[in-house]
Amino acid sequence: MNRIKEVLEDKGIKQVWLAERLGKSFNTVNGYVQNRTQPSLEVLYEIANILNVDPKELLKTNL
Repeated sequence: MNRIKEVLEDKGIKQVWLAERLGKSFNTVNGYVQNRTQPSLEVLYEIANILNVDPKELLKTNL
């Protein structure tokens, strides 16, 4: 599970914008945001870099 949706909402960033920056389709990014699919670690790090956050912020912890 990831927190991409929450981070996008916190930053006021649209999925379309992220998809363009990643070079991925909206449907792919939407799958990540809705937790239907999980990005590879490489893509997760790329998303973190684009959003200017620590990759750990994109991951849910089980506390």
